[in-house]
Amino acid sequence: MKARNYREVKGAPYTRKKFIHGVPQPKIAKFSMGNPSGDYGYRISLISLERAQIRHNALEAARVAANRYLEEKVGEKNYHLHVPLYPHIVLRENKMIFGAHADRLSDGMKKAFGKPIGTASRVEPNQPVIVIELNQDAIDVARESLRRGASKLPTKSRIIIEKNMD
Repeated sequence: MKARNYREVKGAPYTRKKFIHGVPQPKIAKFSMGNPSGDYGYRISLISLERAQIRHNALEAARVAANRYLEEKVGEKNYHLHVPLYPHIVLRENKMIFGAHADRLSDGMKKAFGKPIGTASRVEPNQPVIVIELNQDAIDVARESLRRGASKLPTKSRIIIEKNMD
């Protein structure tokens, strides 16, 4: 059996924030960067190759890494970077207490529902995680920026380049 850092994604997502108190806000500051009104010839996408759950801080780290490299090499007005995912799934953790007299404070696995600790978004195979639109002269820069962003994500991914037909 192959070793894994993350659990298999299964079951219904826990999303009803109306009934959940104390859900932390997602760390993603912006979902769209650069110049969204530009006329671009190419679309380069970072797509997930497997079903996974990506936490909000991993999405933000990937966005920052990709955007920083693009902004530095191409300039802010020459691309449009978009993150199509929104982390709406609430993650819970049942904190365990160890040490002296912990048996009086902790119930162990009895009533182990957990408290909200963060949010995540689920991705399916071939679903885009980050999309960049730009012109042909900056394709290699965009590919490198997505490679840097992909290293922050907990899933295998691939970069796809396609010509805009808009």
